[in-house]
Amino acid sequence: MQFGRTYEEFEVGAVYKHWPGKTVTEYDDHLFCLLTMNHHPLHMDSNYAEQTTDFGRNVVVGNYIYSLLLGMSVPDVSGKAIANLEIESLRHVAPTFHGDTIYGETTVLDKWPSKSKNDRGIVHVETKGYKQDGTLVCVFRRKVMVPTETYIKERGGEQPGRPELREQEK
Repeated sequence: MQFGRTYEEFEVGAVYKHWPGKTVTEYDDHLFCLLTMNHHPLHMDSNYAEQTTDFGRNVVVGNYIYSLLLGMSVPDVSGKAIANLEIESLRHVAPTFHGDTIYGETTVLDKWPSKSKNDRGIVHVETKGYKQDGTLVCVFRRKVMVPTETYIKERGGEQPGRPELREQEK
């Protein structure tokens, strides 16, 4: 399985369709809200959401959807990243509800070599998330610092921290 890309492997205009999707459960939403201390009743209180909102039901917290899409993109985009440099924009376009399945895809917008170090580059990408019916729900752009092939080779290859299996003595 590929886990990220080197600078040389990115092509401007390439689209990576992240797989698999993730069905968002009430548990996922509530756990994320509790972990991040976002106790807004729109996300946590079904009676409130049913009685007082235009949606008539709980809406999944948007930052969970963003985080989910960011995580989905790691194997295709930032698995080898040196750093996520910037989240340039983040738009929540449509609501997500418990039971919706989220899919994501990332487009490479641009790339350029680092000005300070010749063993890395910057990749500018846009990730879009959409529901099972194709409705766009979230769009964000970010800049990621990624290594060149030289960087990877100089630091021990693809999995430098992985130990080798030792056979036990009998």
